[in-house]
Amino acid sequence: MLHLYMGDGKGKTTAAIGLLVRAAGAGKKVVFAQFMKGRDTSELAVLCNIPGVVVLRNDKDLGWYDSNNEEQTKAYTEVHNKILDEIETFILNGQCDVLILDEATYPYNYGIIDKKRLESLIDNSPKEMEIVITGRNADMFFASRADYITNMEKLRHPYDQGVQARKGIEY
Repeated sequence: MLHLYMGDGKGKTTAAIGLLVRAAGAGKKVVFAQFMKGRDTSELAVLCNIPGVVVLRNDKDLGWYDSNNEEQTKAYTEVHNKILDEIETFILNGQCDVLILDEATYPYNYGIIDKKRLESLIDNSPKEMEIVITGRNADMFFASRADYITNMEKLRHPYDQGVQARKGIEY
């Protein structure tokens, strides 16, 4: 089944990681593919040590995406398509029961991923494989295929009062 955690509220990645922990605890093979993010985040210290969990992501921080920066657009596109390559390999080798596509709505919406390959991956994945997608502004492609849709709505957030992201809480 396809899970979609979307919206402008906090907790999309956190919800996906909760499902990851539950699946890994049940002995499932989990691939956690993280798009857009390159800087080190606190959850990585734990995720990489959970048996049965593979983390795929960019190994360098490319900064906030600027669509007017051709060099950055090229770098993001290369990184995201490389992650797709790795995901496809895990699926083809039967090493993925649960696939988490964290922040996948962004590269899809910005056109910095091979959309056709991502769509094919989702549409042609093994029927027994669970897929989780997170991010804001989910395209109808994702929403129309989702079995679960959770919309995280921000009602209040400290960032609106100038509080910066805190290690261990927001990252």
